[in-house]
Amino acid sequence: MSARDAILNRVRNALKPGASEAERRRLVDERLTAAPNGVIPARGQLPEQERVALFCTMAQKIAATIERVGKADDVPKAVTQYLRAKNLPASVRMGADGRLAAMPWAKQRSLTVKSGPSDGDDEVGVSHALGGVAETGTVVMESGPANPTTINFLPEHHIVVVDAKDVAGDLEAVLERVRRAYGKGEMPRTLNLISGPSRSGDIEQKIILGAHGPRALHLIVVG
Repeated sequence: MSARDAILNRVRNALKPGASEAERRRLVDERLTAAPNGVIPARGQLPEQERVALFCTMAQKIAATIERVGKADDVPKAVTQYLRAKNLPASVRMGADGRLAAMPWAKQRSLTVKSGPSDGDDEVGVSHALGGVAETGTVVMESGPANPTTINFLPEHHIVVVDAKDVAGDLEAVLERVRRAYGKGEMPRTLNLISGPSRSGDIEQKIILGAHGPRALHLIVVG
């Protein structure tokens, strides 16, 4: 018997082709429920304050900029200050995220807030992350009207708000949070894992920011 035949036979035996439809479904459910966890790096397994600090450090290492604010109400002012510091127009695009909508944007009287997906003409987009990954400095964005995926990729500057309490040590913890929040059959169509601004080294092996998306990623960590 060849190695190929041996492998296929083991697969057939595991599937138990003679079993009923109900039995096969039960076996599949058992395998999914009892799926083993992968190896989780120790780097992100830290107390909350140290975990958030690691997230900020790792994000800065991949060319993101960081600002920490005490509470959600501080975010609109932080966004306005970022625009001024970068000499950008006082205008941002954001989706229908309830957490962003509850912030006091009206107090920033010079700031124009546009709603809905980006059409490609926006200089700055603002999103709210589902969570962050401390070990890599990654923000996790689920697609949908609350945070349209177009805002992740089309504006030149992407400002992402992430709550400190939502920064996990590892990606697996964030994915488990997604499963609990949405459940089977209700998962978001896309999860975008964003680690720093867009970049490419294809031309002469020189890193160019903004090659395939925003050339600047600014993270506002709340809490």
